[in-house]
Amino acid sequence: MTSDESIYLGIHHASLLITDIGASKNFYSGVLGMSVDDNRPDLDFPGLWLKVGEQQIHLLLLDRTSDGTGHCHPGRDAHTAVSVRSLDPVISTLESADIPYTMSRSGRRALFCRDPDGNGLEFVEV
Repeated sequence: MTSDESIYLGIHHASLLITDIGASKNFYSGVLGMSVDDNRPDLDFPGLWLKVGEQQIHLLLLDRTSDGTGHCHPGRDAHTAVSVRSLDPVISTLESADIPYTMSRSGRRALFCRDPDGNGLEFVEV
């Protein structure tokens, strides 16, 4: 990656794994007063997208099924999403460093990877 970090625009969302949608909705929306975003994409697992200013918290009701590395796919695990102007330099950097990644299946231009400690990262082109 070049030293020009202007491709990074900010945090897009943080994803948290939950075990009970009702209890989570009551806590985040009822107690904390966050609004539910009804524009959540049609995904193959339940969850809630919450509005937090211009950013979001994504609540994911998912199994922690391992992919053999002790982690599930980063998009189905707790992760931080970073907004970027373009995915192309991110893809080039990851490929140059032999870091595996997968493209999002949500319909938006985004990718998932893991850091050296196994933390999930998503890069979302905005």
